[in-house]
Amino acid sequence: MLKVAVTGNIGSGKSAVCGVFEVLGIPVFYADKEAKKFYSDAEVLQKITEKFGTGVLTSDNTLNTKALASIIFNDKQALEFVNRLIHPRVFELFNQWCNQQTSAPYCIQEAAIIFESGSYNKFDRIIVVHAPEEILLQRVTKRDGIALNQARERLNNQMSQGEKITRADYSLLNDNSGLIIPQILKIDKELRKIL
Repeated sequence: MLKVAVTGNIGSGKSAVCGVFEVLGIPVFYADKEAKKFYSDAEVLQKITEKFGTGVLTSDNTLNTKALASIIFNDKQALEFVNRLIHPRVFELFNQWCNQQTSAPYCIQEAAIIFESGSYNKFDRIIVVHAPEEILLQRVTKRDGIALNQARERLNNQMSQGEKITRADYSLLNDNSGLIIPQILKIDKELRKIL
């Protein structure tokens, strides 16, 4: 099974792109969504509270994701710690899921930090979704209801779009002006030929 990653910085439109691939019959594994499920895992929660203290817990001892986000998006080492804790678990789940997708020509994992986590070498092809920085910031502030400086901090914790584009096999420009679907169809056609 050909494993394809769809990545891009926050606000790039990865999920929208993946939605088009799903319409084309390609199964998509949403890594960030699956990663959130691990935050309720007892072992993960224990390691997070050992590292960051009980201030990251709610009154009912579940993870306060906003409190954790305020720490990790301002501290690269903290972010790396959480990524090292969560990412291997997510990738193992992705591999199990891929093994079940026997009728598809390829499968996709959608994740923001393919390059930052070091997992890029576990994929056969990588697609980067990108847009001008001002568009990314507009999308994130609107979507997450956060201030511009908070959105910029989150963006600054990610690898630059330029570097991701040079390291990827394909890039999709999602800037609200050009058509994205023809770009996706072209990549889909090429990926189907790889088999």
